Amino acid sequence: MTPGRTLATAGRVLTQIRHDPRTVALLLVVPSLLIGLIAWMFTDTDVFASIGPAMLALFPFIVMFLVTSVATLRERRRGTLERLLSMPVGKGDFILGYALAFGLLAIFQTAIAVSFAVWVCGLEIEGSIWLLFAIAVADALLGTSLGLLASAFARTEFQVVQFLPIFVFPQILLGGIFIPRDQLPEGLEAISDWLPLTYAIDALQAVADDNESLEWILANLLVLGAWIAGCIIVGSITLRRRTG
Repeated sequence: MTPGRTLATAGRVLTQIRHDPRTVALLLVVPSLLIGLIAWMFTDTDVFASIGPAMLALFPFIVMFLVTSVATLRERRRGTLERLLSMPVGKGDFILGYALAFGLLAIFQTAIAVSFAVWVCGLEIEGSIWLLFAIAVADALLGTSLGLLASAFARTEFQVVQFLPIFVFPQILLGGIFIPRDQLPEGLEAISDWLPLTYAIDALQAVADDNESLEWILANLLVLGAWIAGCIIVGSITLRRRTG
């Protein structure tokens, strides 16, 4: 794995996405629209104030997971990956290049979503807006890395969607969005402690409410970083040249 090949892969991916307006809209606009819909649904109530930070974790995470996994799988189905690997491009270059490309898009996506939630939808943030942004970016990168991992095992785009109940839905259900985690049955609470989205939701909520120390929030960010790195490493090891 070399920096030049990794950056070349990232540049190629960004060029492809730039010529796909629908994917650009899905990545950059849809999360904000969904957050706006939630805020509109709960106008004149305090509900959005309580669930808004979780929505900043939820929608970018799901969108990045879907787009990254489908885009990576498409490279294998078209034989692009096999051609690339016949040249001096390793699996690590390919996976990390994709991670860098979608990571850059995740930064833009998060900047739009956070700005929209705070300054248009009126989400009140008691803590640092920059810390909130950093956590939201890490959350989007988590969706990207899990998408890369899922694409290594899927053979078709339909199978990617089938992975949603495995990779995404349990994290949504047990992440504290619908019910506080300390009110979950003991076994489910223990499971939620091992799910990475939990740490993103908890950290975003803590910054919004300004009720936890900086050290506690940074510890959550460290857990997210470990999950991101682990998914990228495992994805590069298990990546196959072609589907079939």
